[in-house]
Amino acid sequence: MTSRTLLEPTDFTSEPMLLLPEYVILRHGPVTNYAVLVENGQFADVGPASELQVRYQDAKQIPIPKAAVMPGFIDAHHHLTQAFGKALAFGEPSEIFKRIWVPLEGSLNEELVYLAGKLAALESLRGGFTTVVDAGTRAEGDLAPLAQAVTDAGLRCVLGLICNDQGGAPTLDPKQILKQAESHLSNWPSGGLIHPSLAISIPEAASNNMLYSVAALSHEAGVMFQTHVNEHLAAVERSIIDRGLRPLEHLYSVEALGPHTLIAHATLLTSHELQLIKETDTAIAYNPVATLWKGNATAPATYMHEEGIRFGIGTDSTRSDGFRLLDAAEATQRLAFGIQVGDFSSGGGWPWFDHATTGGAEAISLEKITGEIAVGKEADFLIIDLDTPEFHPSRDLIWELTRFGNRDQIIGVFVAGKLRLWNGWPIDWDGRALMHEVSKRVNEAIEQAPIKKLHPTSTEHRKLFESYRTK
Repeated sequence: MTSRTLLEPTDFTSEPMLLLPEYVILRHGPVTNYAVLVENGQFADVGPASELQVRYQDAKQIPIPKAAVMPGFIDAHHHLTQAFGKALAFGEPSEIFKRIWVPLEGSLNEELVYLAGKLAALESLRGGFTTVVDAGTRAEGDLAPLAQAVTDAGLRCVLGLICNDQGGAPTLDPKQILKQAESHLSNWPSGGLIHPSLAISIPEAASNNMLYSVAALSHEAGVMFQTHVNEHLAAVERSIIDRGLRPLEHLYSVEALGPHTLIAHATLLTSHELQLIKETDTAIAYNPVATLWKGNATAPATYMHEEGIRFGIGTDSTRSDGFRLLDAAEATQRLAFGIQVGDFSSGGGWPWFDHATTGGAEAISLEKITGEIAVGKEADFLIIDLDTPEFHPSRDLIWELTRFGNRDQIIGVFVAGKLRLWNGWPIDWDGRALMHEVSKRVNEAIEQAPIKKLHPTSTEHRKLFESYRTK
Protein backbone atom coordinates (compact mmCIF):
# COMPACT_ATOMS: atom_id res chain seq x y z
CA MET A 1 0.00 0.00 0.00
CA THR A 2 1.20 3.52 -0.74
CA SER A 3 1.43 6.37 1.73
CA ARG A 4 -1.70 7.87 0.13
CA THR A 5 -3.81 4.95 1.35
CA LEU A 6 -2.12 4.66 4.75
CA LEU A 7 -2.35 8.26 5.91
CA GLU A 8 -5.01 10.82 6.70
CA PRO A 9 -4.74 14.55 7.44
CA THR A 10 -5.58 13.85 11.10
CA ASP A 11 -2.32 11.91 11.39
CA PHE A 12 -0.44 15.23 11.30
CA THR A 13 -2.19 17.08 14.12
CA SER A 14 0.01 15.89 17.00
CA GLU A 15 2.89 17.83 18.55
CA PRO A 16 5.66 16.87 18.27
CA MET A 17 5.57 14.51 15.29
CA LEU A 18 8.38 12.32 14.01
CA LEU A 19 8.19 11.78 10.26
CA LEU A 20 9.64 8.51 8.93
CA PRO A 21 9.57 8.65 5.11
CA GLU A 22 11.50 6.47 2.68
CA TYR A 23 13.57 9.50 1.63
CA VAL A 24 14.42 12.83 3.25
CA ILE A 25 15.82 15.31 0.73
CA LEU A 26 18.54 17.37 2.38
CA ARG A 27 20.71 20.13 0.89
CA HIS A 28 23.31 17.64 -0.32
CA GLY A 29 20.74 15.20 -1.71
CA PRO A 30 18.33 12.43 -0.72
CA VAL A 31 19.02 10.14 2.23
CA THR A 32 17.27 6.99 3.43
CA ASN A 33 16.62 5.71 6.95
CA TYR A 34 16.34 9.27 8.22
CA ALA A 35 13.68 10.90 10.37
CA VAL A 36 12.48 14.48 10.81
CA LEU A 37 11.09 15.87 14.06
CA VAL A 38 8.58 18.71 13.63
CA GLU A 39 7.69 20.76 16.68
CA ASN A 40 6.43 24.31 17.24
CA GLY A 41 6.32 24.90 13.50
CA GLN A 42 10.00 24.13 12.97
CA PHE A 43 12.32 21.27 12.14
CA ALA A 44 13.44 20.41 15.68
CA ASP A 45 15.75 17.55 14.72
CA VAL A 46 16.91 15.68 11.64
CA GLY A 47 19.00 12.54 11.67
CA PRO A 48 19.20 8.75 11.43
CA ALA A 49 15.79 7.26 12.12
CA SER A 50 17.09 4.69 14.60
CA GLU A 51 18.57 7.44 16.78
CA LEU A 52 15.61 9.80 16.64
CA GLN A 53 13.09 7.04 17.38
CA VAL A 54 14.93 6.32 20.62
CA ARG A 55 15.49 10.00 21.44
CA TYR A 56 11.87 11.05 20.93
CA GLN A 57 9.78 8.15 22.15
CA ASP A 58 7.03 10.51 23.31
CA ALA A 59 6.59 12.01 19.83
CA LYS A 60 3.99 10.60 17.50
CA GLN A 61 5.88 8.47 14.99
CA ILE A 62 4.45 8.65 11.47
CA PRO A 63 5.78 6.12 8.94
CA ILE A 64 5.45 7.46 5.38
CA PRO A 65 6.40 4.55 3.10
CA LYS A 66 7.21 4.97 -0.59
CA ALA A 67 7.37 8.73 -0.21
CA ALA A 68 9.84 11.58 0.15
CA VAL A 69 9.82 14.56 2.47
CA MET A 70 11.36 17.49 0.64
CA PRO A 71 11.58 21.28 1.13
CA GLY A 72 8.70 23.27 -0.28
CA PHE A 73 9.33 25.10 -3.54
CA ILE A 74 10.07 28.82 -3.47
CA ASP A 75 8.57 31.03 -6.16
CA ALA A 76 11.14 33.82 -6.44
CA HIS A 77 8.92 36.07 -8.57
CA HIS A 78 5.14 36.25 -8.65
CA HIS A 79 2.31 38.76 -9.18
CA LEU A 80 -0.48 37.48 -6.97
CA THR A 81 -3.12 39.97 -8.09
CA GLN A 82 -2.78 38.90 -11.71
CA ALA A 83 -4.61 35.63 -10.99
CA PHE A 84 -7.78 36.81 -12.76
CA GLY A 85 -5.98 37.42 -16.04
CA LYS A 86 -4.06 34.18 -16.54
CA ALA A 87 -5.24 33.49 -20.09
CA LEU A 88 -5.27 37.12 -21.20
CA ALA A 89 -1.53 37.14 -21.87
CA PHE A 90 -1.40 34.16 -24.24
CA GLY A 91 0.18 35.01 -27.58
CA GLU A 92 0.73 38.65 -26.66
CA PRO A 93 3.85 40.58 -27.70
CA SER A 94 6.26 41.94 -25.09
CA GLU A 95 5.56 44.51 -22.38
CA ILE A 96 2.11 43.11 -21.72
CA PHE A 97 2.16 44.81 -18.32
CA LYS A 98 1.29 48.11 -20.03
CA ARG A 99 -1.72 46.78 -21.92
CA ILE A 100 -3.01 44.06 -19.59
CA TRP A 101 -1.59 43.90 -16.07
CA VAL A 102 -1.56 47.58 -15.11
CA PRO A 103 -5.18 48.11 -16.30
CA LEU A 104 -6.40 44.85 -14.73
CA GLU A 105 -4.77 45.34 -11.35
CA GLY A 106 -5.77 48.99 -11.29
CA SER A 107 -9.45 47.98 -11.53
CA LEU A 108 -9.40 45.77 -8.42
CA ASN A 109 -11.09 46.92 -5.24
CA GLU A 110 -10.12 45.49 -1.84
CA GLU A 111 -12.55 42.58 -2.10
CA LEU A 112 -11.24 41.58 -5.54
CA VAL A 113 -7.64 41.94 -4.36
CA TYR A 114 -8.45 39.47 -1.59
CA LEU A 115 -10.10 37.00 -3.98
CA ALA A 116 -7.30 37.24 -6.54
CA GLY A 117 -4.66 36.83 -3.87
CA LYS A 118 -6.30 33.82 -2.29
CA LEU A 119 -6.85 32.17 -5.66
CA ALA A 120 -3.17 32.69 -6.53
CA ALA A 121 -2.17 31.33 -3.12
CA LEU A 122 -4.28 28.22 -3.66
CA GLU A 123 -2.66 27.62 -7.04
CA SER A 124 0.78 28.08 -5.51
CA LEU A 125 0.16 25.64 -2.68
CA ARG A 126 -1.29 23.09 -5.10
CA GLY A 127 1.93 23.38 -7.09
CA GLY A 128 4.09 22.70 -4.05
CA PHE A 129 5.14 26.28 -3.34
CA THR A 130 5.36 27.10 0.34
CA THR A 131 6.84 30.59 -0.22
CA VAL A 132 6.15 33.14 -2.94
CA VAL A 133 7.71 36.53 -3.63
CA ASP A 134 5.09 39.04 -4.71
CA ALA A 135 6.64 41.87 -6.74
CA GLY A 136 3.92 44.36 -5.82
CA THR A 137 0.42 45.12 -7.02
CA ARG A 138 -0.85 48.16 -8.92
CA ALA A 139 -4.19 47.95 -7.15
CA GLU A 140 -5.02 51.06 -5.15
CA GLY A 141 -5.21 50.97 -1.37
CA ASP A 142 -3.00 49.27 1.18
CA LEU A 143 -1.80 45.69 1.03
CA ALA A 144 -3.80 44.42 3.99
CA PRO A 145 -6.36 42.48 1.87
CA LEU A 146 -3.59 40.74 -0.06
CA ALA A 147 -1.67 39.91 3.10
CA GLN A 148 -4.86 38.59 4.67
CA ALA A 149 -5.56 36.43 1.61
CA VAL A 150 -2.22 34.63 1.62
CA THR A 151 -2.27 34.29 5.40
CA ASP A 152 -5.74 32.78 5.32
CA ALA A 153 -4.55 30.35 2.65
CA GLY A 154 -1.49 29.45 4.72
CA LEU A 155 1.19 30.57 2.26
CA ARG A 156 4.46 32.26 3.22
CA CYS A 157 4.86 35.48 1.25
CA VAL A 158 7.49 38.13 0.64
CA LEU A 159 5.12 41.05 0.07
CA GLY A 160 6.41 43.88 -2.09
CA LEU A 161 5.21 47.49 -1.91
CA ILE A 162 5.67 49.41 -5.18
CA CYS A 163 7.44 52.75 -4.63
CA ASN A 164 7.40 54.28 -8.13
CA ASP A 165 7.57 58.08 -8.25
CA GLN A 166 7.55 58.50 -12.04
CA GLY A 167 5.37 57.38 -14.92
CA GLY A 168 2.14 57.48 -12.98
CA ALA A 169 -0.77 59.91 -13.09
CA PRO A 170 -0.69 61.83 -10.89
CA THR A 171 2.97 61.74 -9.87
CA LEU A 172 3.24 60.95 -6.16
CA ASP A 173 5.21 62.97 -3.66
CA PRO A 174 8.53 61.17 -2.99
CA LYS A 175 8.36 61.98 0.73
CA GLN A 176 4.92 60.42 0.96
CA ILE A 177 6.12 57.31 -0.89
CA LEU A 178 9.03 56.83 1.50
CA LYS A 179 6.73 57.37 4.47
CA GLN A 180 4.44 54.63 3.13
CA ALA A 181 7.48 52.41 2.60
CA GLU A 182 8.59 52.83 6.22
CA SER A 183 5.07 52.07 7.40
CA HIS A 184 4.95 48.94 5.23
CA LEU A 185 8.19 47.66 6.72
CA SER A 186 6.85 48.08 10.26
CA ASN A 187 3.43 46.55 9.60
CA TRP A 188 4.41 42.89 9.63
CA PRO A 189 5.94 41.48 12.82
CA SER A 190 8.68 38.86 12.57
CA GLY A 191 7.63 35.27 13.04
CA GLY A 192 4.58 35.44 10.77
CA LEU A 193 3.97 34.36 7.20
CA ILE A 194 4.34 37.88 5.76
CA HIS A 195 7.83 39.24 5.07
CA PRO A 196 7.81 42.86 3.83
CA SER A 197 9.76 44.03 0.80
CA LEU A 198 10.04 47.23 -1.24
CA ALA A 199 9.85 47.38 -5.03
CA ILE A 200 10.25 49.61 -8.06
CA SER A 201 8.38 48.19 -11.06
CA ILE A 202 11.19 48.93 -13.52
CA PRO A 203 14.10 51.37 -13.12
CA GLU A 204 12.57 53.94 -15.49
CA ALA A 205 9.50 54.17 -13.21
CA ALA A 206 11.49 55.92 -10.51
CA SER A 207 13.82 58.86 -10.16
CA ASN A 208 17.45 58.25 -9.32
CA ASN A 209 16.85 59.56 -5.80
CA MET A 210 13.94 57.17 -5.31
CA LEU A 211 15.89 54.17 -6.61
CA TYR A 212 18.73 54.95 -4.24
CA SER A 213 16.47 55.70 -1.27
CA VAL A 214 14.29 52.61 -1.61
CA ALA A 215 17.30 50.34 -2.07
CA ALA A 216 19.04 51.94 0.91
CA LEU A 217 15.94 51.71 3.08
CA SER A 218 15.62 48.02 2.20
CA HIS A 219 19.25 47.42 3.06
CA GLU A 220 18.94 49.21 6.41
CA ALA A 221 15.79 47.26 7.31
CA GLY A 222 17.29 43.92 6.26
CA VAL A 223 14.60 43.29 3.65
CA MET A 224 14.67 42.73 -0.07
CA PHE A 225 14.50 45.39 -2.76
CA GLN A 226 12.86 44.13 -5.97
CA THR A 227 12.71 45.39 -9.53
CA HIS A 228 12.28 44.07 -13.10
CA VAL A 229 15.49 44.57 -15.08
CA ASN A 230 16.62 43.93 -18.67
CA GLU A 231 13.49 41.94 -19.46
CA HIS A 232 12.35 43.50 -22.75
CA LEU A 233 14.40 44.91 -25.61
CA ALA A 234 12.17 47.99 -25.77
CA ALA A 235 12.96 48.87 -22.14
CA VAL A 236 16.69 48.41 -22.70
CA GLU A 237 16.54 50.73 -25.71
CA ARG A 238 14.55 53.38 -23.80
CA SER A 239 17.11 53.32 -21.00
CA ILE A 240 20.01 53.77 -23.41
CA ILE A 241 18.22 56.66 -25.16
CA ASP A 242 17.18 58.41 -21.95
CA ARG A 243 20.22 57.78 -19.75
CA GLY A 244 23.00 56.40 -21.90
CA LEU A 245 22.94 53.30 -19.70
CA ARG A 246 21.27 49.91 -19.86
CA PRO A 247 18.79 49.31 -17.00
CA LEU A 248 21.18 47.13 -14.99
CA GLU A 249 23.96 49.67 -15.46
CA HIS A 250 21.53 52.37 -14.39
CA LEU A 251 20.84 50.57 -11.10
CA TYR A 252 24.56 50.18 -10.51
CA SER A 253 25.14 53.88 -11.15
CA VAL A 254 22.70 54.87 -8.37
CA GLU A 255 24.02 52.24 -5.92
CA ALA A 256 20.80 50.19 -6.02
CA LEU A 257 22.50 46.82 -6.52
CA GLY A 258 23.72 44.64 -3.68
CA PRO A 259 23.02 41.53 -1.58
CA HIS A 260 19.64 43.01 -0.61
CA THR A 261 18.52 43.42 -4.25
CA LEU A 262 16.55 40.87 -6.28
CA ILE A 263 16.24 41.62 -9.99
CA ALA A 264 13.56 39.80 -11.93
CA HIS A 265 14.17 38.27 -15.38
CA ALA A 266 17.62 39.68 -16.36
CA THR A 267 17.24 38.00 -19.74
CA LEU A 268 19.22 40.57 -21.73
CA LEU A 269 22.57 40.79 -19.96
CA THR A 270 25.95 41.72 -21.38
CA SER A 271 29.11 40.16 -19.97
CA HIS A 272 29.80 43.50 -18.28
CA GLU A 273 26.42 43.45 -16.57
CA LEU A 274 26.97 39.89 -15.38
CA GLN A 275 30.21 41.06 -13.79
CA LEU A 276 28.36 43.91 -12.06
CA ILE A 277 25.85 41.43 -10.66
CA LYS A 278 28.61 39.16 -9.40
CA GLU A 279 30.65 42.06 -8.00
CA THR A 280 27.70 43.41 -6.00
CA ASP A 281 26.32 39.98 -4.98
CA THR A 282 22.94 40.92 -6.43
CA ALA A 283 20.39 38.10 -6.72
CA ILE A 284 18.25 37.19 -9.72
CA ALA A 285 14.81 35.65 -10.22
CA TYR A 286 15.11 33.33 -13.23
CA ASN A 287 11.67 32.92 -14.87
CA PRO A 288 11.91 30.17 -17.49
CA VAL A 289 8.19 29.76 -18.20
CA ALA A 290 7.89 33.51 -18.77
CA THR A 291 10.69 33.18 -21.31
CA LEU A 292 8.86 30.35 -23.06
CA TRP A 293 5.46 32.01 -23.02
CA LYS A 294 6.31 35.64 -23.61
CA GLY A 295 9.20 35.27 -26.03
CA ASN A 296 11.81 36.95 -23.86
CA ALA A 297 15.45 36.03 -24.17
CA THR A 298 16.77 33.43 -21.74
CA ALA A 299 18.66 34.37 -18.61
CA PRO A 300 22.03 32.54 -18.58
CA ALA A 301 21.15 30.58 -15.44
CA THR A 302 23.65 27.75 -15.97
CA TYR A 303 26.46 30.30 -16.25
CA MET A 304 25.16 32.18 -13.21
CA HIS A 305 25.12 28.95 -11.22
CA GLU A 306 28.68 28.12 -12.21
CA GLU A 307 29.85 31.66 -11.37
CA GLY A 308 28.22 31.64 -7.95
CA ILE A 309 25.63 34.29 -8.78
CA ARG A 310 22.69 33.82 -6.45
CA PHE A 311 19.35 33.12 -8.09
CA GLY A 312 15.95 31.66 -7.41
CA ILE A 313 13.41 30.37 -9.90
CA GLY A 314 10.11 32.20 -10.36
CA THR A 315 6.82 31.67 -12.14
CA ASP A 316 6.09 35.34 -12.98
CA SER A 317 2.44 34.34 -12.42
CA THR A 318 2.46 32.03 -15.45
CA ARG A 319 1.56 28.66 -13.92
CA SER A 320 2.10 27.71 -10.31
CA ASP A 321 3.46 24.20 -10.64
CA GLY A 322 6.81 23.61 -8.97
CA PHE A 323 7.72 20.42 -10.81
CA ARG A 324 6.89 21.82 -14.24
CA LEU A 325 8.94 24.87 -13.30
CA LEU A 326 11.95 22.62 -12.62
CA ASP A 327 11.51 20.95 -15.99
CA ALA A 328 11.22 24.32 -17.74
CA ALA A 329 14.29 25.67 -15.93
CA GLU A 330 16.45 22.84 -17.18
CA ALA A 331 14.91 22.52 -20.65
CA THR A 332 15.17 26.25 -21.37
CA GLN A 333 18.87 26.26 -20.52
CA ARG A 334 19.46 23.19 -22.67
CA LEU A 335 17.66 24.69 -25.66
CA ALA A 336 19.14 28.19 -25.35
CA PHE A 337 22.72 27.30 -24.49
CA GLY A 338 23.51 23.60 -24.07
CA ILE A 339 22.62 22.14 -27.46
CA GLN A 340 24.69 24.62 -29.43
CA VAL A 341 27.92 23.64 -27.65
CA GLY A 342 27.23 19.97 -27.04
CA ASP A 343 26.62 20.39 -23.29
CA PHE A 344 24.51 17.30 -22.71
CA SER A 345 24.41 17.78 -18.94
CA SER A 346 23.36 21.46 -18.82
CA GLY A 347 23.91 21.62 -15.09
CA GLY A 348 23.49 17.96 -14.18
CA GLY A 349 19.90 18.12 -12.98
CA TRP A 350 20.47 19.06 -9.36
CA PRO A 351 21.00 22.86 -9.74
CA TRP A 352 17.38 23.40 -10.72
CA PHE A 353 16.09 21.53 -7.69
CA ASP A 354 18.55 23.43 -5.51
CA HIS A 355 17.73 26.90 -6.85
CA ALA A 356 14.01 26.17 -6.49
CA THR A 357 14.46 25.38 -2.80
CA THR A 358 17.58 26.18 -0.77
CA GLY A 359 19.21 28.43 -3.35
CA GLY A 360 15.91 30.19 -3.84
CA ALA A 361 15.71 30.98 -0.12
CA GLU A 362 19.20 32.45 -0.29
CA ALA A 363 18.27 34.58 -3.30
CA ILE A 364 15.23 36.08 -1.55
CA SER A 365 17.06 36.64 1.76
CA LEU A 366 15.05 34.05 3.73
CA GLU A 367 17.81 31.46 4.07
CA LYS A 368 17.70 31.74 7.88
CA ILE A 369 13.99 30.92 7.85
CA THR A 370 13.18 28.40 5.13
CA GLY A 371 14.39 26.56 2.03
CA GLU A 372 15.77 23.32 3.46
CA ILE A 373 15.10 20.56 5.94
CA ALA A 374 17.50 21.58 8.68
CA VAL A 375 17.28 22.08 12.42
CA GLY A 376 15.90 25.48 13.35
CA LYS A 377 14.33 26.24 9.97
CA GLU A 378 10.58 26.71 9.56
CA ALA A 379 8.90 23.40 8.71
CA ASP A 380 7.91 24.29 5.14
CA PHE A 381 7.85 20.96 3.34
CA LEU A 382 6.08 18.57 0.99
CA ILE A 383 5.25 14.87 1.16
CA ILE A 384 5.80 13.40 -2.31
CA ASP A 385 4.38 10.07 -3.48
CA LEU A 386 7.16 8.07 -5.18
CA ASP A 387 5.06 4.97 -5.83
CA THR A 388 4.32 5.91 -9.45
CA PRO A 389 5.43 4.27 -12.70
CA GLU A 390 7.72 7.19 -13.57
CA PHE A 391 9.85 6.51 -10.48
CA HIS A 392 10.25 2.75 -10.96
CA PRO A 393 13.05 1.83 -11.20
CA SER A 394 14.62 4.85 -9.55
CA ARG A 395 18.28 5.59 -10.28
CA ASP A 396 18.72 9.33 -9.72
CA LEU A 397 15.95 10.77 -7.56
CA ILE A 398 16.78 14.47 -7.88
CA TRP A 399 17.05 14.41 -11.67
CA GLU A 400 13.94 12.23 -11.81
CA LEU A 401 12.03 14.78 -9.73
CA THR A 402 13.29 17.52 -12.05
CA ARG A 403 12.13 15.73 -15.21
CA PHE A 404 9.38 13.34 -14.13
CA GLY A 405 7.99 15.09 -11.06
CA ASN A 406 4.30 15.87 -11.15
CA ARG A 407 2.00 18.08 -9.11
CA ASP A 408 -0.29 15.07 -8.69
CA GLN A 409 2.41 13.38 -6.61
CA ILE A 410 2.15 16.01 -3.87
CA ILE A 411 0.31 14.38 -0.99
CA GLY A 412 0.71 17.05 1.66
CA VAL A 413 1.85 20.69 1.77
CA PHE A 414 3.05 22.04 5.11
CA VAL A 415 3.91 25.65 5.97
CA ALA A 416 5.34 26.51 9.40
CA GLY A 417 4.68 22.92 10.45
CA LYS A 418 0.96 23.09 9.72
CA LEU A 419 -0.72 20.94 7.10
CA ARG A 420 -2.24 23.33 4.56
CA LEU A 421 -3.25 21.09 1.63
CA TRP A 422 -3.96 17.39 1.37
CA ASN A 423 -4.09 15.76 -2.06
CA GLY A 424 -4.34 19.17 -3.67
CA TRP A 425 -7.06 20.80 -1.56
CA PRO A 426 -7.16 22.87 1.65
CA ILE A 427 -8.13 21.03 4.78
CA ASP A 428 -9.48 23.99 6.79
CA TRP A 429 -11.20 26.15 4.16
CA ASP A 430 -13.23 25.56 1.01
CA GLY A 431 -11.06 25.92 -2.09
CA ARG A 432 -13.87 25.03 -4.47
CA ALA A 433 -16.15 27.67 -2.98
CA LEU A 434 -13.42 30.22 -3.62
CA MET A 435 -13.15 29.11 -7.26
CA HIS A 436 -16.89 29.47 -7.75
CA GLU A 437 -16.91 32.94 -6.18
CA VAL A 438 -14.03 34.01 -8.42
CA SER A 439 -15.85 32.69 -11.49
CA LYS A 440 -18.85 34.87 -10.61
CA ARG A 441 -16.76 37.98 -10.02
CA VAL A 442 -13.84 37.81 -12.44
CA ASN A 443 -15.63 39.23 -15.50
CA GLU A 444 -16.53 42.29 -13.46
CA ALA A 445 -12.86 43.15 -13.03
CA ILE A 446 -11.89 42.35 -16.61
CA GLU A 447 -14.76 44.30 -18.16
CA GLN A 448 -14.04 47.38 -16.04
CA ALA A 449 -10.37 47.43 -16.92
CA PRO A 450 -9.16 49.26 -20.07
CA ILE A 451 -7.30 46.16 -21.24
CA LYS A 452 -5.93 46.17 -24.77
CA LYS A 453 -5.46 42.60 -25.96
CA LEU A 454 -3.81 42.15 -29.36
CA HIS A 455 -3.88 38.39 -29.91
CA PRO A 456 -7.15 36.51 -30.53
CA THR A 457 -8.30 33.51 -28.51
CA SER A 458 -7.26 30.10 -29.78
CA THR A 459 -10.72 29.52 -31.30
CA GLU A 460 -10.64 32.88 -33.09
CA HIS A 461 -7.11 32.18 -34.25
CA ARG A 462 -8.25 28.86 -35.73
CA LYS A 463 -10.95 30.65 -37.71
CA LEU A 464 -8.42 33.17 -39.03
CA PHE A 465 -6.00 30.41 -39.93
CA GLU A 466 -8.68 28.45 -41.79
CA SER A 467 -9.83 31.58 -43.62
CA TYR A 468 -6.26 32.21 -44.84
CA ARG A 469 -6.00 28.65 -46.12
CA THR A 470 -9.22 28.91 -48.10
CA LYS A 471 -8.21 32.11 -49.90
